[in-house]
Amino acid sequence: MKRRHFRRKRRGTILVLSAVLMVMVMAMLAFAVDLGYLQVARGEMQRSADSAALAAAWDLVDSGALTGDSNVYVMKESARDRASQYAALNPVLNQPPGLAAEDVVIGFLPNPSDPTAAIDLTNTNTPNTVWVRVRRTESQNGKIPFFIANVLGLDSIGAEVEATAALLNSFQGFQTSSSGNLDLLPFALDQDTWTDLVNGIGTDDWKWDAATGEVQAGADGILEFNLYPQGTGSPGNRGTIDIGSNNNSTADIARQIVEGISPSDLSYHGGKLEFDSHGELPLNGDTGISAGVKDELESIKGQPRIIPIFSEVTGPGNNAMYTIVQFAGIRIMEVKLTGKQSGKRVMVQPANIVARGGIPSPTSGTTAFVYSPVWLVR
Repeated sequence: MKRRHFRRKRRGTILVLSAVLMVMVMAMLAFAVDLGYLQVARGEMQRSADSAALAAAWDLVDSGALTGDSNVYVMKESARDRASQYAALNPVLNQPPGLAAEDVVIGFLPNPSDPTAAIDLTNTNTPNTVWVRVRRTESQNGKIPFFIANVLGLDSIGAEVEATAALLNSFQGFQTSSSGNLDLLPFALDQDTWTDLVNGIGTDDWKWDAATGEVQAGADGILEFNLYPQGTGSPGNRGTIDIGSNNNSTADIARQIVEGISPSDLSYHGGKLEFDSHGELPLNGDTGISAGVKDELESIKGQPRIIPIFSEVTGPGNNAMYTIVQFAGIRIMEVKLTGKQSGKRVMVQPANIVARGGIPSPTSGTTAFVYSPVWLVR
């Protein structure tokens, strides 16, 4: 009897242990399944936040400034709308996430490459950074549900992720980039003409049609100026600058117009064109623009390019020395390099351009309408 009782007791203990073990296995399975579900949800949330921040940061390229109608408030609101749009286009668990007002912050990072830098919210005139948070909480989009773990009393969990994207809009020069050539035209414009343009002095006879990719006659609210020198070739005149060898030929200039400034060209300047501590970059050049590059200029009409702007030039002809103090984004609208000297022209208007290889500037005003690509800061 005692042996039979012992056997029944041992069998009962085994059954109890088996039941406990089964519960533990089920619990572990529940957490494993739901943990995997949580990881999928967080991955989709991060994708949504990343895309929203990247898309919104592109809206900080100030197109209104081209017509003199820069409006930071409108630009920020556009960036907020873009963030909400792209967050919704990347659903989380088949649900498009919504962003609350506090989930999008727009500000300024002087050095976006510093992962510890705080976003400056006091610099309201030149925003370059967008922070986005995507949440699944009780109050925003709903918590992430559990399926198996809810038998243990855990039916959902909250989660949130964030992303920060930025672009640079002020540079102290450009350096060799792994992405290829720099879209910089080797023609220098005097600072007075550029200042007049910024102050509303210029013509408006041409427009760029982004839909057709063509330059057309007509006004678009963006003023134009003539890049072609209208003087006698004396010091103070605009002209060609030598980026690369000081003896750049017409063939070199033609190549740079079409293909841009190559790493080989930049190697003559130590791999970069950069302002010194006084905000100046001296470059040798030649007053005037040769009619021999007419076809090359025609071939890039409408395409955005960068031009250097000089404060002064000393020396005549091919002994000219230009003092470059700024870079600006432009596009060529009309080219006429035949006929009388007074009728020659290379009509240009400001244009936003995205350039790689920019060297960040700690101050503003060194570039105009030139931006870096947008990238995820963190």
